[in-house]
Amino acid sequence: MPRAATIHQPDTDSVLYIHPSEGPNSINIIPKLTGPNYLAWSRSMKRALGAKNKLPFIDGSMEIPDSDDLNRNQWERGNYLVYSWILNSVSDPIASTIAFHDNAIDVWHDLAERFSKADRIRIASLRSSINNLKQGTKYVLDYFTEMKSLWEELNSHRSIPNCTCVHTCRCPAMQLVRLYRLEDQ
Repeated sequence: MPRAATIHQPDTDSVLYIHPSEGPNSINIIPKLTGPNYLAWSRSMKRALGAKNKLPFIDGSMEIPDSDDLNRNQWERGNYLVYSWILNSVSDPIASTIAFHDNAIDVWHDLAERFSKADRIRIASLRSSINNLKQGTKYVLDYFTEMKSLWEELNSHRSIPNCTCVHTCRCPAMQLVRLYRLEDQ
């Protein structure tokens, strides 16, 4: 009696799994990283990588397999793919500075080190832009959108600390921080 052929089903939940439709251009982050927009860009890139189950390639939660590890080839393909996604989502001048890294995580750390600093000059500039923003001839929606964008960037430089309480924190310190944030806006 002939034996039935066994069909291997790939583990689609594995971080090493690459769908046939995924290629170097399958993630499109707009706008590209230019430097000053790092915080917004990195959040968009993390969301895209999370949707593709590839965050471990940049967040350090996955070790690089040894060269004799059976998963090394799959890891290299995933690493090159994530590297390509990052490279394709940065401006040309920035791309030329990261082209010679070997791993996506090294590129990620390089970009973070260069562009993620909470820059006091940028914070002062954002505050000035908020204070000087006028509706003028803009539609209300355009004015509101610009104001909201400025506030969100400013808040990303001064994030509220995460509370580790089991329930939503109601301590006076956190209430005061939230109140200050609301009053600012």
